[in-house]
Amino acid sequence: MSQAHPNISQSPPVIRQLDEGAINRIAAGEVVERPASAVKELVENAIDAGANRIDIVIADGGKTLIRVTDDGCGIAADALPLALSRHATSKIDGSDLLDIHTFGFRGEALPSLGAVGRLTITSRVANADAAQITLNGGTMSAARPAALNGGTVVELRDLFYATPARLKFLRTDRAENQAITDVVKRLAMAEPFVGFTLRDTSGGGDGRITFRADAETGDLFEALHGRLARILGREFGENALRIDAMRDGLHMTGYAALPTYSRGSAVAQYLFVNGRPVRDKLLYGALRAAYFDFLSRDRHPAAALFIDCDPHLVDVNVHPAKSEVRFRDPGTARGLIVTGLRHALAEAGHRASTTVAGDTLGAFRPEQTGARVYQMDRPSQGALNAAYHGQAPQTPGFAEMGNTFSGRVEMVEADPTGADEIPLQSLPLGAARAQVHENYIIAQTADGMVIVDQHAAHERLVYEKLKHQMAENGVAAQALLIPDIVELSTGDVARLMEISDDLARLGLSIEPFGGDAVAVRETPAILGQINARALVLDILDELADQNDSQNVQARIDAILSRVACHGSIRSGRRMQADEMNALLREMEATPHSGQCNHGRPTYVELKLSDIERLFGRT
Repeated sequence: MSQAHPNISQSPPVIRQLDEGAINRIAAGEVVERPASAVKELVENAIDAGANRIDIVIADGGKTLIRVTDDGCGIAADALPLALSRHATSKIDGSDLLDIHTFGFRGEALPSLGAVGRLTITSRVANADAAQITLNGGTMSAARPAALNGGTVVELRDLFYATPARLKFLRTDRAENQAITDVVKRLAMAEPFVGFTLRDTSGGGDGRITFRADAETGDLFEALHGRLARILGREFGENALRIDAMRDGLHMTGYAALPTYSRGSAVAQYLFVNGRPVRDKLLYGALRAAYFDFLSRDRHPAAALFIDCDPHLVDVNVHPAKSEVRFRDPGTARGLIVTGLRHALAEAGHRASTTVAGDTLGAFRPEQTGARVYQMDRPSQGALNAAYHGQAPQTPGFAEMGNTFSGRVEMVEADPTGADEIPLQSLPLGAARAQVHENYIIAQTADGMVIVDQHAAHERLVYEKLKHQMAENGVAAQALLIPDIVELSTGDVARLMEISDDLARLGLSIEPFGGDAVAVRETPAILGQINARALVLDILDELADQNDSQNVQARIDAILSRVACHGSIRSGRRMQADEMNALLREMEATPHSGQCNHGRPTYVELKLSDIERLFGRT
């Protein structure tokens, strides 16, 4: 260009040292992105102080007021000025930046908040007087005596008043309130033995409590289950599986929901590393991989997982907001999540979520009557059998009518010797009683009834058998007469070669071809004729996005699923009683049979009490 850039000076640039205020405002841009970031830093400090109760008050989405009160150990009066200095912290001594056991350790939060807002700290340690200090736009006052029973109160007013340009980038009060609530909920999950209260005082007065979680009791799993049920809802608590798995120094605990309790987005996925809430692509990808065989692509699992390990195995000093982590061995962390979750889902067997029954009951529209009918004592099975025989219709032509309908009631004859084996209706999925519309099996259980989609259920059973056979015999590969040569970048070739052994086990054989190219010599036989180049590029895209690829496995499973669909009992086929009962027993013995290959439930269970309520009985 012939014309010099107008923003570039013709004289040599001058290097200068920024003043402390400018440094703190720059640091605040990294640490304090929005009011929710300030709440996160202050609440984490309260947890690190050993607080048992933390109260948060906000106003106008946290823009005008954020106040965090805790009953922790407090800060000594003579240490308050040092607490507001950059890189001053009581969490670490600086000798080992990996040996971190607290939320905070960088020493940047308080001075950054004071650089862009009006910060006041009032604190008191045991057996000492309380003191207060302020930091307004980077200007610190002297510590002075104050009144406080114990703990610490941190009040932040007029956030970003010193950097008004940042205010323009904040969202509406409602959106900021939602972000703050999400932050508090995540920290409340991480600390079930700590009580949390979030109050919104916008408009003045005492305001209203928008979130409250009292401290839980019991052991770790009981406390965590109670806290998750309070935050994520009772339905999550009812349909969550307990997770407890270990692998190479990593310990994963928490709860994960059944596949039939899925969500339309990833809003119910919470991951923690050494108690710290994180948003890590590797971990989210592993969670997605654990469920990919049980959910359709538009559904997402719900889970709260906690990975604990030696601090030296994970680096939390990756991001200023400490929201990302880096494991020394990422493959171990990913494998722990995938295998731990799949093992828990397999142990759940045929279980389906309770929300399926709730949705079914909600679809019924019973006739509204003013009178309430009270349920009588239920007769014995023998009396029921006698009543069935006595009430059998004698109208000529009724038997001929039966051929027009698929519904048939299977009678259960009582054994006069009393030597019956375990009655079928006492089993989890009960005894088959009828088939309606040539697709739905009606079974009677000890305390209700079960409606089974025969095609969806058998499709899952056949699919699980095919997967088991393939796992035992391996994936057959077909050799290409002329290997496909795929040109790639040097980095892509290296990434592909790192997982070449895993791909080979799935029937996809890839070798370096010199320079920036690879040769595809074998492809999975079950996939038939495929575009090898497109498959390799899809794998690379998945690696770049999730640091792992399930592309080949997903394609193979899709073929198996299609085979299972065509090889299963079709809708419209009439089944005999022994066939229906055999299907129910196989469902009980097969893991994952509670949902079909697309994540939909294979059966609905209705309790007798719910059915009676539909008819106005009590």
